[in-house]
Amino acid sequence: MRNSRRKRSYLSRLACLTASVALLAAGAAVPATGAALREVMFVGNNWDGTADVIQSRGSFARIARVNIIPDKDQRLAEIYLNPIKLAFFLGIRNGPGEGHDQFVDDMYTTPDGSSVVASRPSFADVVSIDLTTGRINWRFPVSGFRSDHMAVSPDGRRVAVSASTSNTVHVLDIVTGQQVGSFATGDKPHENVFTDGGRYIWNMSIGEVNTDLDDPGWDFTKGDRHITIVDATTFRQVKVIDMRQRLNAFGRSDLSNAVRPVAFTPDESKLYFQVSFFNGFAEYDVATDKITRIKELPKNPATSDDRKTFVNDSRHHGMSMNPAGTKLCVAGTMDDYATVVDRASLQPGPLVPAVKPYWATVSGDGSACIISEAGADQVTAIDFATGQKLVSVPVGDHPQRVRLGHVPEGWTGPAA
Repeated sequence: MRNSRRKRSYLSRLACLTASVALLAAGAAVPATGAALREVMFVGNNWDGTADVIQSRGSFARIARVNIIPDKDQRLAEIYLNPIKLAFFLGIRNGPGEGHDQFVDDMYTTPDGSSVVASRPSFADVVSIDLTTGRINWRFPVSGFRSDHMAVSPDGRRVAVSASTSNTVHVLDIVTGQQVGSFATGDKPHENVFTDGGRYIWNMSIGEVNTDLDDPGWDFTKGDRHITIVDATTFRQVKVIDMRQRLNAFGRSDLSNAVRPVAFTPDESKLYFQVSFFNGFAEYDVATDKITRIKELPKNPATSDDRKTFVNDSRHHGMSMNPAGTKLCVAGTMDDYATVVDRASLQPGPLVPAVKPYWATVSGDGSACIISEAGADQVTAIDFATGQKLVSVPVGDHPQRVRLGHVPEGWTGPAA
């Protein structure tokens, strides 16, 4: 009888540990124990200024919608009264915004599920929105004139946000909004990732992506692009990785060294990354500091090879990996498909048609890849096992980032 109880206790702990590992692999913080929370997914509707909250598995049905810009009138008044801010605001609209304002980029929930923290590029800030009232808890203006991608620490207590025009990453307390540190990066910091249980932060700078100087001969105009790794406690630089030398050593001097979305293996021994203008990805071995494989994925015959037509220099933009580390999900943005790639052979599965897929993440149970279709205003789930489409769910205007999060059990949206 005692051995039976011990076995049940062990299996219970093992199940909890497995669930926690899956959450961390998908980029979500594990909530504090004892809280009555429900796992969900937040979909940031960039041009809408809203976030749709959907189920994190199963039907992926929509639960509620959150207004991320309740202070829109106040922010716009400040911008229009400041000529410099207005110039950058309009620059974002006519550059990365493709003629639209960028109101929602990235978002994570607080550990207790009471609030969602979001970066708002056009407003150059990060805000915390109370999920009960819909009101702003705090606002942090980033340095410079545009905020971008974020990352949450494994304990859910800190968020790192790229300030893309000041070449800075700010690290904030997710509950109070107070800055706990910052560090310098290359030109136009983009993706952020916490590694080694939160000990380090990796930032990928992508350089200038809003000019028409996209011919390889003009690559030098794109700026300083590299990976910056810092200690997440002291914010001191630990290492800088310029993929230019690594790509050259692999014989691919033709590829850009602007590292876009990335995916680590579960043990963080290998990094898979996309680069500007390329329909494919590279595999980088962390220990040997070398690129070990590069995979080119199929081109859509209907897609122009004119680099100036690629959205913000990205031909493919969005990667995720299943919790087992055996499959990669790739968003072929300009080629209008997504595909699940076998990590051992690097062979792609079926090409799932999608309209401008711009991000890829992992479902709450780890069984599916979720892509945002920015050109179709929907998110689509693709089965990691078969590579086949499962379901598409309508969301708001121009969905981009999709993140796992938590809300109170029974929550159906803010009251306001």
